[in-house]
Amino acid sequence: MLSCPSPSSFHLHLHRRPHPTTVSSSLQHHPNHPPTPTSDPVLRTHNSKTVSFLHHRTTITDKTKNPPQGNENDRQQHQDSAQPNDNKRTTGQLVVPPQEKLNILEMSLVSERVPQYPGSIYTNSLPSLQSVLRTQNHTQHPDNDDDEDEEAMIMRALEIRRKVTAEVFKGAMKKGKFGITYSTNLVNRLSEFIDHVMIEAAALKRLPEFEDSTFNVRAKVVIDDSNVVPLIRWLKHNNLSYPKIAKLICMSKGNLESIRRLVEWLKTVHVKGEFLGVTLLKSGDDILQRSIEDLDEIVEYLESNGVKRDWVGFVISRCPRLLSYSMEEVKIRVEFYLNMGMNENDFGTMVFDYPGVLGQFTLEEMNQKVNYLREFGLSTEYVGRLLAFRPQLMGCSIEERWKPLVKYLYYLGISRDGMKRMLTIKPMVFCFNLETTIAPKVQFFRDLGVRDDAIGNMLVKFPPLLTYSLHKKIRPVVILLMTKAGVNEKDIGKVIALGPELLGCSIAKRLEVNVKYFLSLGIRVRQLGEMVADFPKLLRYKVDLLYPKYRYLRRTMVRPLQDVIEFPRFFSYSLEERIIPRHKIMVENRVNFKLRYMLACTDDEFNERVADKVERRRRFESGLLDDAPVDSQTAEGSLGKAAIGDCPTSKSAFSKFS
Repeated sequence: MLSCPSPSSFHLHLHRRPHPTTVSSSLQHHPNHPPTPTSDPVLRTHNSKTVSFLHHRTTITDKTKNPPQGNENDRQQHQDSAQPNDNKRTTGQLVVPPQEKLNILEMSLVSERVPQYPGSIYTNSLPSLQSVLRTQNHTQHPDNDDDEDEEAMIMRALEIRRKVTAEVFKGAMKKGKFGITYSTNLVNRLSEFIDHVMIEAAALKRLPEFEDSTFNVRAKVVIDDSNVVPLIRWLKHNNLSYPKIAKLICMSKGNLESIRRLVEWLKTVHVKGEFLGVTLLKSGDDILQRSIEDLDEIVEYLESNGVKRDWVGFVISRCPRLLSYSMEEVKIRVEFYLNMGMNENDFGTMVFDYPGVLGQFTLEEMNQKVNYLREFGLSTEYVGRLLAFRPQLMGCSIEERWKPLVKYLYYLGISRDGMKRMLTIKPMVFCFNLETTIAPKVQFFRDLGVRDDAIGNMLVKFPPLLTYSLHKKIRPVVILLMTKAGVNEKDIGKVIALGPELLGCSIAKRLEVNVKYFLSLGIRVRQLGEMVADFPKLLRYKVDLLYPKYRYLRRTMVRPLQDVIEFPRFFSYSLEERIIPRHKIMVENRVNFKLRYMLACTDDEFNERVADKVERRRRFESGLLDDAPVDSQTAEGSLGKAAIGDCPTSKSAFSKFS
């Protein structure tokens, strides 16, 4: 074991040596290596800190052991001459580098001390924070640098205190049966609440009972008294994630009981658990400071104007900003819609369908949108009914949504009246994005061969066309028409332009069923395509309506299938009101017409045609028209007469109606 020289020998050794930075080591007296009289002693080198410390200690020792001799005046002069040097030594007695100061400061503030060992440069008698801040070398650093260093040390001390407080908070979370990961993630988001705990813990030191307690004890007392850990457990049980819990705790500004109070109130108005956090966070920063009486007053007012009690939770969860308004503001917003002619039922359903219409926009924005809709020629009352039916219009921007759409429709040849029709029939069109929803569909119709003016007529005729999906609805219908229905590429644009309603029909429940039915009648695919090109509405009828008409045509009227192929509009007329009555008149008068001339006319025109046919037949039978040329109608009538006279089925039908 190494031996250490005595202080007296150490002191004498320093006085004999001109360079006090080295001292003799006892290693030369090792038992295995006896000292030689002629060998020089082995010297140990010390660093600048040790030398400065030794200089200071030896100076004090010399003064105490060898005071200056002489009279009183000499001693006084000696003290006066030595005082400046002593002051310099005192002020600069321990020059600590900045990094060493931070280490000393951190060791003095952390909750758990670093283990010490004999001979460590950090002893138990660590300097206080104030002494560390005071030991500055004024001769080497300017005053500004001293202030900056002091500020940096203070900020470092606060940061260490925050870390200590965070560790205490994690310990409380661990005691509350929370996991390490959850506690760490939550505490990392509670910076404001950690500062609050740190300030409260520092304030507790003024109380007599906490005067001698450590900071860790005081911080733990503050955390336990706030009941923040049980509150976190309760909020987590109510389906709130840890980011929302952290933000709520920071919003409370230390008043944690207000969170529980407001959550309990939201449950009474039927706000579901998954929407509690969103509602609290988006209601405004001062929502935790509002009284329950004010919130109840808002709910009662909405309930008196058509918003049912069961709907209030849905409305508040979708529009939390409504809770941040005063009662006067809520009344102004409600009366804005009631003054447009809405009744309580319309207002209640409007708020339920789109809660943002009541609290998401400023009053100025609401007035601007209503005035813009009135420019299409709509009255204020009609705008009110329009908003009640489609309140999403209030969520559209005038500059970003409506004006570009109106300009685009204008270039398609749609007038203001056409836009008015589109707005009244399908107002949702004015809520769509022009570039992503409307323009691709218009371009698709152009690719099919539809002209721009025809596209404008299509949109005015059938505005819901723009609401259908291009890839899931419109394109599959076009493919079906060109493949299974037999419509050729040349006629597909015509079919879409004349019958845009086809694009809204169900493929599985309507179009495919109708195609299979017509093909089952013996109609070929090419013929069916020509029929659809002539009358696109043909595929929209239900089979239950088509079958009775076709059966009457074939069994009672005894008409061939070719008549239906030539005139597919036959299926568009009513069997009871048009087909049967006119066929009865034809049988009674023993005349016959093609289906086109039989059905595609008014009753007066049909009666005139029947009377003309009867008169021509009478004159023919009397011999007055023997030499006269027979026109197509006369020939048709003659053929009809022959058919009626020769066909037993027609005779039975004639006898039935006579």
